[in-house]
Amino acid sequence: MSIKTKIAAVALATLAVTGSIVSTTSQAEAKPLGWGWGVGAGIATAAVVGSAIAASNDPYYYGYHRCGWVAQYNAFGQYVGRVRTCY
Repeated sequence: MSIKTKIAAVALATLAVTGSIVSTTSQAEAKPLGWGWGVGAGIATAAVVGSAIAASNDPYYYGYHRCGWVAQYNAFGQYVGRVRTCY
């Protein structure tokens, strides 16, 4: 999944949650929400977007990386399988 796809998914989920909150059946009251809700929503959004960017498979350093399959052995020296490693 690319970063753009992840950000689009997060934006769509945020839109769905916001729509469900707005569509509640309570009476409308004219009172200020204050800073607390906005700051909390901003921190939560930053955490979600930041973790989506950090979870991407592409490294941020040097521009290029090499990946390959390396043999995996258990404690007794027996072949277990292969694992993909990038360096």
